[in-house]
Amino acid sequence: MKRLTLLAVLLSSAAFAQDGWISLFNGKDLSGWKVGGDQTTFTVKDGAIVAKGPVAHCFYDGPVSNHNFKNFELKVDVMTAPGSNGGIYFHTQFQESGFPRKGFEVQVNTTHRDPIKSGSLYHVQDIGADVIKDIVKDNEYFTEHIIVQGDTVTVRLNNKEVVKWTKPADWNGGREGPGRTIGEGTIAFQGHDPNSIVHYKNVLIKPLK
Repeated sequence: MKRLTLLAVLLSSAAFAQDGWISLFNGKDLSGWKVGGDQTTFTVKDGAIVAKGPVAHCFYDGPVSNHNFKNFELKVDVMTAPGSNGGIYFHTQFQESGFPRKGFEVQVNTTHRDPIKSGSLYHVQDIGADVIKDIVKDNEYFTEHIIVQGDTVTVRLNNKEVVKWTKPADWNGGREGPGRTIGEGTIAFQGHDPNSIVHYKNVLIKPLK
């Protein structure tokens, strides 16, 4: 049984490699990642980057595409503890502290009090609990699949499309300010607050033309 499991893993990894997918996280430590904010918020446990602690963000700072992505597909397996809040940023850049001012956040939130739920393009195209109730649950991994192509952002939860947004010609950043615009930049995971526990693993990106 163990041999069959290992073979399946190897075949799966090979398939991703052949299809242009690249891993950004080694599952062991934060090599290639840089934390802005409280350095104790992010740890690695059981093959996942775990956010638990004061506000902080973990930015990809590694060699793939010189940590600068424009058009891409990103898949991340995420698990939330009950009442937890987190996020996946893209087109962002490293900050020493605070919430990233550049780029967009794709929400990670199943049962936190914030009504803006997982898969939302935060404060740009928001979705509620009614949309995700039959797709994701706390204490179970689910996949956030983010596709950025040109001026269009698509978000899927467990292969179900929940957001598709195209930047209007007169877009000025909306509620989040001028930094929320289609451009280029790195990926980051959010540590939202000391009471939230969020796991991020199997971080795979496919650069697109």
